[in-house]
Amino acid sequence: MNTPDRGTILRFVVLIVLIALVAPFALYAVPNAVGADHSYVVLSGSMEPAISTGDAVLVAEQSPASIERGDIITFATEDEATPTTHRVVEVVQTDEGREFVTKGDANENRDPQQVSDRNVIGALAFSIPFIGYVIKFAGTQMGFLALVGIPLGLLILGEIYDLAVAARNTPTETDGPTDVNTED
Repeated sequence: MNTPDRGTILRFVVLIVLIALVAPFALYAVPNAVGADHSYVVLSGSMEPAISTGDAVLVAEQSPASIERGDIITFATEDEATPTTHRVVEVVQTDEGREFVTKGDANENRDPQQVSDRNVIGALAFSIPFIGYVIKFAGTQMGFLALVGIPLGLLILGEIYDLAVAARNTPTETDGPTDVNTED
């Protein structure tokens, strides 16, 4: 029976770890892969403990008619460029349609303005802990250097090393026996 050597096992383990590390970022980048439509990084602790600062939320577009009390929704506000993700604590029917009274789980008070059904982006599909910190860091110059430049440099150095080792181990014409044809 053939048993894998240590190098094969190590490569397999490294591959599994890399997949586990990359998968959450792939889901954030392509939320449609899991049925969500948008992804955002949580910037405050207003929804703790359900959603923490630095988490990424994946939001699925949902008809406002199906949103109920207790759902966590993401919505746009007139005064802020960044959408807000809070829990619906009350649904109100108005002449213009449904409006939602929202509140962050960690906040003492309800949000000051009701959310119009037109401003609802969607409902929380799920959250991914902590990756928002890395995503925000990657958006900085230092983050780009650390997360792209350094690994790329290490990859290039590894390839150069492999080429050098291969060149050193390749026999040349001067190595080994030579046929010297001497005619007397």
